[in-house]
Amino acid sequence: MSFRITGLEPAPFARYFAMSDQQLAAHGAVRRTVDHNPGFPCRVSLEDGAVGEEVVLLPYEHHAVDSPYRGAGPIYVRRAATRAFDGIDRVPPVVARRLVSVRAYDAAAMMVGADVCHGSELPALVERFFADPATAYLHVHNAKPGCFSCRVERA
Repeated sequence: MSFRITGLEPAPFARYFAMSDQQLAAHGAVRRTVDHNPGFPCRVSLEDGAVGEEVVLLPYEHHAVDSPYRGAGPIYVRRAATRAFDGIDRVPPVVARRLVSVRAYDAAAMMVGADVCHGSELPALVERFFADPATAYLHVHNAKPGCFSCRVERA
């Protein structure tokens, strides 16, 4: 079964890079310089930031739904990320190299399944979840820090 992984659209995050550190703090955000790789996974490009690159760490509501599973958490965005990742049947390296937690939701945004796998094994888990017609979409989180990574839909 084909699947589509998407990153976040970059436009809502561009304003953060024009803010001072004090303005960022007022939004609960901080500017960082990438000092190691892998690390600092951008939720727009679904790439790890390059050493020396500017990123912003900010709170983000990744599951803005009317259900008990509404959720928010910290994400990194790279200044250089100008296009959202959009791939059919492709797991981006930022996901493939990490341990991930996958959560399946139905059309009412209620969780219908969850599991953990190495990101390189994600296609098999996606196929298993999408075999259930009740599954409308998936959210992938980095399992160790627990941050939202990306959304998966049927292609």
